[in-house]
Amino acid sequence: MSQPPYYSLLPAVAAIVREAGRIVMAVYEQGAVARQKADASPVTEADDRAEAHIVPALRALAPGIPVVAEEAVAAGEAPDPSALQGLFWLVDPLDGTREFLGRNGEFTVNVALIEAGRPVLGAVLAPALPGGAELYTGVVGAGAWLARGEAPARAIEVRAEPPEGLVLLASRSHGDEAAMQAFIAQRLAGRHIAGRRDAGSSIKLCLIAAGQADLYPRFGRTMAWDIAAGHAVLAAAGGEVLTLDGTPLRYDRPDFENPHFVAVACAAPWRAAAR
Repeated sequence: MSQPPYYSLLPAVAAIVREAGRIVMAVYEQGAVARQKADASPVTEADDRAEAHIVPALRALAPGIPVVAEEAVAAGEAPDPSALQGLFWLVDPLDGTREFLGRNGEFTVNVALIEAGRPVLGAVLAPALPGGAELYTGVVGAGAWLARGEAPARAIEVRAEPPEGLVLLASRSHGDEAAMQAFIAQRLAGRHIAGRRDAGSSIKLCLIAAGQADLYPRFGRTMAWDIAAGHAVLAAAGGEVLTLDGTPLRYDRPDFENPHFVAVACAAPWRAAAR
């Protein structure tokens, strides 16, 4: 059985992300100082150094595919909007900068390949988790995988809704508790919440992909590069990211700002509820 297009790129993308993780960890171990970008979000030397590795590596891997990277966009290097209608890389060299500065390990390096507004390949590395580094990868149509430390990657997939109830994820640093409670009351009425877990960065989407949680509603501001790689892994594992009206989240907005969304293990009930 033939593999989907771009599947052959995954090993090289994983290697690029792992090397970026080593660069990030070198700064992490030395201690990082943040500066503010124009939007008041923090950025560190780790963001800059990781992006300086990832961008040329992707260009060498796949010449002709544009690369959209967070810090380059912040510096005014916005791509031609027409490029967002085709095939392009979307890079967040360090998602979870507040977690990085807070030294809780919940930050990630993210690379996604977007085709016609949808994620088709993703790699998410969490290099500093207490139990060791975790690399999540996925190609839509081929599957998703998790590699812990130096162990071989194993296949992962979303789970069916557990009989004991849903596990809900929330943002550790950017949560809107009032919006979350309204969502639970309106969209989860009559459904049992077995637990809730707060976490940082795109790890939340990967936890759903790995069958460790069921949904992640997000109401605060996020950018396309924050979640695209995690979205690709989740979609490859059988889940989805939907806007609150039940339509699939897309990555062709010129401002790169996401609408509110919910990442889910099973999309069907959310699409039906939004009709």
